[in-house]
Amino acid sequence: MPLIVMCGYPCSGKTQRAEELKGYFENSGPRKVHVVGDGGLDVERNTVYSDSQKEKNVRASLKAEVERKVNKDDIVILDSLNYIKGYRYELFCLIKHAQTPHCLVYCLTSHEQSSSWNTKRDAAGQYNQDIFDALVQRFEAPDSRNRWDSPLFTILKDDPLPFEEISDALLKRKAPPPNQSTQSQPLSSSNFLYELDKITQDALMAIFNAQKTSVPGDLISIPGATEKIELTRSINMAELRKFRRQFISYSKLHPTENTGQIANMFVQYLNKSLH
Repeated sequence: MPLIVMCGYPCSGKTQRAEELKGYFENSGPRKVHVVGDGGLDVERNTVYSDSQKEKNVRASLKAEVERKVNKDDIVILDSLNYIKGYRYELFCLIKHAQTPHCLVYCLTSHEQSSSWNTKRDAAGQYNQDIFDALVQRFEAPDSRNRWDSPLFTILKDDPLPFEEISDALLKRKAPPPNQSTQSQPLSSSNFLYELDKITQDALMAIFNAQKTSVPGDLISIPGATEKIELTRSINMAELRKFRRQFISYSKLHPTENTGQIANMFVQYLNKSLH
């Protein structure tokens, strides 16, 4: 069932709003409501958010837990900062693959208000001020014009939650359709892995060589693909290899019967990753 993604500054009221949503949906019908959040991981927030690798691991753990919980019967609420645009996009891809709707609840507060609430917490629950300030500075506000941030419900500190509107967005709206790069298909081609390796390697070389004579904004063709790479910036080989590894890992879990579509799927994946 649907996913509700909470979003906002540290100490902006996300957990309180998540609990209000949990209570509303539990009282509205037989559906189970699962709240997934930092608190369930038993981590110390200042330790996590002062170390980029530890923070990345926490985000991965939360995403994995959401993926385990999302099903056709329950509602999942992700109660975390969710302040990175790219991470919210990854969650959007996840719900597309699961073919279930989602929405974003943005708890909008000022830096000063959230900082004040932070200082009123117990010492164990407080963010160090320098970490708090850094998280606020890095925060990427949601934008309803982005499909991964829509539908977007922006809530001020004294606003009541629009329960009915949120419910309608989740339960009366069709799930976003999966596209070729997110839809699972059964593996039937015995040479799939060979083709996957060869096609993606050829694509990398085509992109790398094309950049020698192109500028940001150009469209780049790769062998076997009808779609084109939208080159918005220069990209080095190390980054290209990273995207290739990610795509291959995903494709091994979700192989396609039609190896002729691998090139187009890789183009789709790269275009999403580069924007």
